[in-house]
Amino acid sequence: MKLKHFAVAAALLVAPCVLADAPGILPGIADYTTNVKRPKSPAHFTYMPDGESYLLLTDRGTKIVRYETATGKEMETVLDVSHTREASISVVNGFSLSPDGKKMLVYEKADPVWRYSIRAQYYVFEIGRNILKPLSTDHALQEAPMFSPDGRMVAFVSDNNIYLKKLDFNTITAVTNDGKVNEVINGVPDWVYQEEFSTAVSMAWSPDNTTLAYLKYNESQVPMFTFSLYEGVCPAKSEYALYPGMFTYKYPLPGVQNSVVTLHAFDVDTRKTKNIAFEDKTIEYIPRIRFGGNDSSRLMVATLNRDQTRMELYSVNPKSTVVKSILVEQSKAWIIPETYENLTLNDESFVVWSTRSGFTHLYEYSYSGALTRTITSGNWDVTAYYGSDMLGNHYYQSTQCGAVNRVVARIDKKNKVTVLSEERGSASATFSPGRNYFVLSQSSSDKAPLYTLYNNKLKQLRVLVDNSDVTSYYAGVAKKEFITVPGANGDQLNAYIIKPANFDASKKYPLIVTQYSGPGSSSVTDSWGIDWQQYAAMEQGYIVACVDPRGTNGRGYDFMTSVYCHLGVNETADHCAAARYFASLPYIDGTRMGITGWSYGGYETLMSVSASGTPFSAGVAIAPVTSWRYYDSIYTERYMLTPQQNPDGYKKSSPVNLTKEMNAKLLVMSGTADDNVHFSNTVEYMARLHGAGKLCNLMIFPNKDHSIYGCNSRELVYSNLIRHFNQAFGK
Repeated sequence: MKLKHFAVAAALLVAPCVLADAPGILPGIADYTTNVKRPKSPAHFTYMPDGESYLLLTDRGTKIVRYETATGKEMETVLDVSHTREASISVVNGFSLSPDGKKMLVYEKADPVWRYSIRAQYYVFEIGRNILKPLSTDHALQEAPMFSPDGRMVAFVSDNNIYLKKLDFNTITAVTNDGKVNEVINGVPDWVYQEEFSTAVSMAWSPDNTTLAYLKYNESQVPMFTFSLYEGVCPAKSEYALYPGMFTYKYPLPGVQNSVVTLHAFDVDTRKTKNIAFEDKTIEYIPRIRFGGNDSSRLMVATLNRDQTRMELYSVNPKSTVVKSILVEQSKAWIIPETYENLTLNDESFVVWSTRSGFTHLYEYSYSGALTRTITSGNWDVTAYYGSDMLGNHYYQSTQCGAVNRVVARIDKKNKVTVLSEERGSASATFSPGRNYFVLSQSSSDKAPLYTLYNNKLKQLRVLVDNSDVTSYYAGVAKKEFITVPGANGDQLNAYIIKPANFDASKKYPLIVTQYSGPGSSSVTDSWGIDWQQYAAMEQGYIVACVDPRGTNGRGYDFMTSVYCHLGVNETADHCAAARYFASLPYIDGTRMGITGWSYGGYETLMSVSASGTPFSAGVAIAPVTSWRYYDSIYTERYMLTPQQNPDGYKKSSPVNLTKEMNAKLLVMSGTADDNVHFSNTVEYMARLHGAGKLCNLMIFPNKDHSIYGCNSRELVYSNLIRHFNQAFGK
């Protein structure tokens, strides 16, 4: 479950809603939300294969320029849209480089498909000859184009089929022909794979350029989901002015049929396809395929059972179709997604994430399946892995300096650890090929991000972006104070509080708890951020707090998986316990405490205001799940199993079953075109509330998706949130 950012329309307030004061955007709130003075970040570096130089879009997308990595010195203009041969475009909005660095795929305009995928008219640009050509004239839009390793071919998807373009001969071959909307997809994942497995392409080239491996998704038996589209405004959809339209797509719910996913290998020379079968009939998902090392007979295939408690990694020979099991990772609860999503395949070995020690760490294996090194260890979690260099150093991000911090570190072949960032705050890194250079990003709650370029000898080469002006600009804004608070079972939970301007400890302040709380997430981090929380404290006189309950990450596998099969139960107990602790503080008014959140945080808001003896008298739930029966199969079953396996867990974990206990002053806000957490979640919750003889405030955003973003909508969301709490607390 992840938030997205798309356009948003105006909001309507519908019965049984009552707004206390004049509607509209609160004065000054945009200065904390959308009009905030945001930190700058360096442009994304597209490194040349040797990492010694990189490409950037410049001059408003009309040029692609190459720069020297170490110095930032401009070296040459690689592409100028006003001087290309054979074809032309007015601007470049995106590009990718071939593995040999001699060609690029560029596009001018793109249409979003799902979270990670786009369709566009792509062009192939030959750098040395300055020639620009359409990737295809027969297929108007292409998806997921991939250069072959030698840069002489491009595989792409159009209308659910895979095609192969041989650039030397300007010919296109159909790899598949059975693609059909809402039935069969070749080469790109379906909606739920993209949303929950973080992938946009399901193809892999062999290192010798002779084989294209791909996945086929047969979604013909997956039920359809439909929601309405309206005329609205910003932008207006005039085609729906009188009669609403419909958006229909495949969306598997828990316990129902998923896409049947199969693996295939296309031989470029013979143009024949081989089907690759697995004996294990419990395989439900194939989240990743990639060739390992420089071996074209080694297609590494990650598989999962439907419960997502067992990952098996296979090595497949696409020519012979022989399948060999390399590694099995099994767990008492869910396998963390990083285990299969973030496999790192090197020339002679691969690196995998595992929670087998009770914490998330990195392990290196040979391609025969033998463990060759436990790379990291300790009572802390790895949170990102950046790979290794030629000297055998491994680079990673972790919580080794405390769960609220994220540090970047290096461990050498002798297991000597060097922390490359400050030990307090949140750091991350991006690396060049070969790990010869890296950009270190470092921020904290009181310091905007600093971006610095280093080489692999840890010498600082140059500051890319400083952002000290942003830090100075917000010097007077209330800062996060990091504390721990008692949870329901005696655990100390990480939290922060933001106090009002001119805070007076002798006064009593109302409290708003903001949270996300989803399994494996973290909200209490020492990182930069200015948003509505600071507005509520500085301009409206609230104390704002945030708590990471059980189920969140950075504190080991047992802490995270304590919510397994009963989402919302332990999190709610912890939030209520934390709120009671806050109420005991002399400067917090225990009779005026509210809770809010978005997505999973909206769900947890509904759970918390419905708890027996809840200390929360008000809540604002944004885009909430209201029953796990209504959310997608992969995410939900990862944490809850299926409804058939866990009926009691689904009953206790769903707010629609708790409406009789909900006595808080509640506001729910949702977009009607949310393809992630459907608006029907909110509709069904309202129906259960009414059935229990209860009302709440409701604000809907026509034609808006999960992010409710754009056209003043964020300001409206947060203005209504503040107004609701003001009304509930008599402010």
